[in-house]
Amino acid sequence: MVRERVRRLLLRFPDALARVGLVSRRRARDTFELAVPSMVSAGIWTVLRITDFFMVSLALPDAAVAALEISFQFYFVGFSLAIAVSSGTISLVSRFKGAGDDDAADLAVKQSVWFAVLISVPLTAVSWLFADELMGLLSADAAVVEFGAAYLQVVMLALVFRFVSMIGSRGLQGCGDTVTPMYVNLVVIPINIVLNAVLIFGLGPAPRLGITGAAIGTAVANVFGATVFTAIYLSGRFPLRFRPGGTQVDLAMAGEILRVGLPLAGRRLVATLGRFPFLYLLGILGTPVVAAFAIGRQIVQLAMIPGWGYATSASTLVGQRLGEGAEDEATAYGWETVTVALATQLLVGAAFAALAYPIARLFGTASVDLTAAFIWVFVLGIAGTSVAQTLEGGLRGAGDTTWPLYGMALGTALRLGVAVLAVPAGLTLATVGGVEFAPGLGLGVVAVFAAILVDMYSRAAVNAVRFRSRRWQAVARRSADRQAASED
Repeated sequence: MVRERVRRLLLRFPDALARVGLVSRRRARDTFELAVPSMVSAGIWTVLRITDFFMVSLALPDAAVAALEISFQFYFVGFSLAIAVSSGTISLVSRFKGAGDDDAADLAVKQSVWFAVLISVPLTAVSWLFADELMGLLSADAAVVEFGAAYLQVVMLALVFRFVSMIGSRGLQGCGDTVTPMYVNLVVIPINIVLNAVLIFGLGPAPRLGITGAAIGTAVANVFGATVFTAIYLSGRFPLRFRPGGTQVDLAMAGEILRVGLPLAGRRLVATLGRFPFLYLLGILGTPVVAAFAIGRQIVQLAMIPGWGYATSASTLVGQRLGEGAEDEATAYGWETVTVALATQLLVGAAFAALAYPIARLFGTASVDLTAAFIWVFVLGIAGTSVAQTLEGGLRGAGDTTWPLYGMALGTALRLGVAVLAVPAGLTLATVGGVEFAPGLGLGVVAVFAAILVDMYSRAAVNAVRFRSRRWQAVARRSADRQAASED
């Protein structure tokens, strides 16, 4: 009864958008109902990240906050690959379910798990052996290197478990079940937060481990989450099943996961690797700038949570409609999901802009003005991020993942090209063939702000142009033809 009342209350939002003629009531409701559980899941993960930064900022100096931001970028290399593989999973599962092929959907999950193991093990080994060297690439501050290496070594031990959790979550979402992953995360994330607090501050009998405690708490929670999803898939009571026996490898399906996933992996890696020189440039401006950027970015991730939910909705609804052969309906769902996403995120963003100063003060940073300024800049870019995220979800549902890669590459290149203008004039950033590269104009954080906005809106433009072209429909048809040919 309570659940139904909450549902009716929430549905007033898409109904209101339909009444003013922005969307159709049916599509808006479908989109919103699928998105809300994914928003909750994304939201609690974002809260976890913010809580990490908040607790570390209270327990340790700004160098630890900067270290957390930098070390997480290395973790995000593996995390990006996990997102790519799991995105291949949701693309295939949504289309197989739309076509009524449950066995193929089950096998797609198994293929993804094998990819997870093959990718995560070597990345974990490299991070364990070379954590200090990796951190040293991006910071000359000894304290930042020490804090970051301690975090990176431990958190990467659970990368394979994070992989499995993401595949389990995305597989169920591809079936239209966004509620079960939400419930799992509602259990896992509080465990993570409590463990982090206990181990960072040394509460009760636990030792005070600082930033290492944050890594241990995250690693343990990832192991627990993977265990829960494994039990769900083995139970046989959910839309997908994991069968340990039987077929282990289907080359055509594995190839399709790679075809869909590799551009997504490239997109994520471009984003992650692009952050390394960006953080290096911020480091030239000073550790307080890195810390203010890190806090501002984490805070505004909360305002961007709806975009992740709507991207999942777009992937599922577009993929299922394509599996049914309803291409026009798939297109309509894609555009209307963008409309609902924009309406949601602009409202949330406005609230965060109004609260920028109180939020910055809450984190206890010495650079309150700068942190608030970063929050405002990220809020200004929310519309671009909303369009980019949601349409990427729609393209992903069709298996057309190359253009989001192009958009990310363009945005990253423009962001770095503008950001270099921030460094002091005459400062040599590199020497190539005896020629010094010193492009800085001394514009400082103003150039950094401009770089962030250019990145956000250029990605939105590329994804919008591609979705408008409808060429992604042909990509989905070719994928279906290849899979049908492999089964003959």
